[in-house]
Amino acid sequence: MGEVVEVSSVPTTPRANVASTTPPISAPPSQYHSPSLSRSPLLSVETTEHKSKTPRLSLTPRFITPLGSPIRKALHLTKLDPQDAWLPITESRNGNAYYAAFHALTSGIGIQALILPVAFTVLGWSWGVITLTSAFIWQLYTLWILVQLHESESGTRYSRYLQLFNATFGERLGKLLAVFPIMYLSGGTCVALIIIGGSTMKLFFQIVCGATCHAKPLTNVEWYLVFTCAAVLLSQLPNLNSIAGVSLIGAITAVGYCTLIWVVSVTEGRMPDVSYDPVKAKSEIARIFGIFNALGIIAFAFRGHNLILEIQATMPSSEKHPSRVPMWRGVKAAYALIAICLFPLAIGGYWAYGHKIPPNGGMLTALYAFHGRDTSRAVLGLTSLLVVINAVSSFQIYGMPMFDHMESQYTSRMKKPLPWWLRAVSRAMFGYGCFFIAVAIPFLGSLAGLIGGLALPVTLAYPCFMWVVIKKPMRFSKMWCLNWGLGLLGMGLSGLLVAAGVWSVIDTGIKVSFFKPQ
Repeated sequence: MGEVVEVSSVPTTPRANVASTTPPISAPPSQYHSPSLSRSPLLSVETTEHKSKTPRLSLTPRFITPLGSPIRKALHLTKLDPQDAWLPITESRNGNAYYAAFHALTSGIGIQALILPVAFTVLGWSWGVITLTSAFIWQLYTLWILVQLHESESGTRYSRYLQLFNATFGERLGKLLAVFPIMYLSGGTCVALIIIGGSTMKLFFQIVCGATCHAKPLTNVEWYLVFTCAAVLLSQLPNLNSIAGVSLIGAITAVGYCTLIWVVSVTEGRMPDVSYDPVKAKSEIARIFGIFNALGIIAFAFRGHNLILEIQATMPSSEKHPSRVPMWRGVKAAYALIAICLFPLAIGGYWAYGHKIPPNGGMLTALYAFHGRDTSRAVLGLTSLLVVINAVSSFQIYGMPMFDHMESQYTSRMKKPLPWWLRAVSRAMFGYGCFFIAVAIPFLGSLAGLIGGLALPVTLAYPCFMWVVIKKPMRFSKMWCLNWGLGLLGMGLSGLLVAAGVWSVIDTGIKVSFFKPQ
């Protein structure tokens, strides 16, 4: 089993054939800690076979620091794949459970959580709570699968989601089924964050300025540009570990604005003439597709699985102390806080607004629309400020896989790390490219349900199939049936969401307005 994974694993970027130019290298047992080993499948068959005979038990004392250990210094002479030490995701391996919790919380909760009460208007109380609970447990299980599969039995570390997918199913299926949803969850989220962050910046200015302010406000495009400049400036931090402090701020602000919004909404009480009856559709087919869209809202609220392997890759690992232990500890803490935020938002928001919840913006729009006059400007301004800070912070962690992919193109060809000035230019180009898309295609949000259906298998289906292929549970055993059932259900749900998205576009239409952001 280990031999199959080693040979079939293919990195996300092309590599030169090291077997033809470099003789097999035998590394000391403690090299499993080295950043360069996360892509050991790049070795030839002869190299991996030779390496597999080397004992993998780490004999290096844990009190020896990387700088003080002569063994660690010697390891620089025997790096098997130095490119991992040049890329932002695997450049630093000094992560811990706290960093993992910060990153997972920032990537796992966001503005999409504020739309959850909209799904309840279609599903109602009972099915809304049941579906939300089931989706939370389901995605937490697939999260556990990814954490367990990060390290293979042969010692290989899969540091990127696409790398694990290619190692499991091959590059052809990876290009066909995984590349677009993974890139959309990174690049598409950054575009959405620019739209949300810029719009909320404008709202924050209006609240702080007040009704008597005579200052000329910026246009929507100018606010998008202000947000993008802040995000690009912060994106110059070199690697994923270096933004741990940014993720901590993002996590605090996410929990802060989610809690603030539902507390204010519940404290102000229910709206007059509130109704909890499911919204009636014009036809039976409209009702069915409306249910599918509601399921898509709940499923899409749980994002961030495309970043879990990348987050775990920032941790040191050894045979005796695998990274999955602190990683899962950090993930459990993060998702406990996520549950504390999501369930009160969905339940409290639906209780306060019922069918009156705005479909665009959800709880955030409802807060300003229904309580803008009877809530203090300080609370409204603080809420907007927290949303903006969280959006800037989330931009960094969602942009990191894109930075890693762009830089890998250079390192694989030039066989040297990216110069600092070129790194700065490439990241600025990515940020302003997202800004251009946000301005040029403002109606992209109308296609979110359709594209979200295509991206859903990354969270709910692919990890289950990966477990079956890699771990090979006994046929018709509990784990075999569970993973096949959830995987097939996830793929079926994805197809239904795509169909519902297409129908919604045809039924309601899209107002195509290029370069005219609202």
